[in-house]
Amino acid sequence: MANSTIDNTKAAQDKALQAIKQGQSVIIDAVAAWAKAAEKAVPALRDLPALPALDLPKPEELVQTSFDFYGDILATQRTFANDLLAAAAPVVKVTKPAA
Repeated sequence: MANSTIDNTKAAQDKALQAIKQGQSVIIDAVAAWAKAAEKAVPALRDLPALPALDLPKPEELVQTSFDFYGDILATQRTFANDLLAAAAPVVKVTKPAA
């Protein structure tokens, strides 16, 4: 029974991830089309003077650093959840349905 529940859960998760990826793809395509159109619509912006150099990270660095941090948080939460289950194990009883 537990395996069928896990299988169903994983199947639902896979479908959710597929939907998320499909939605992300649509957004990426829309942003790329917008950027192309905006580039043609406002070519004069490229001729504006550059802003003074600021010591700002590149957008790619911000994404990488942020997601590394989120990954660390997720790993910490996974460890916490497993440790919590292990700590509660002596009083948590798993009952199997009667056949």
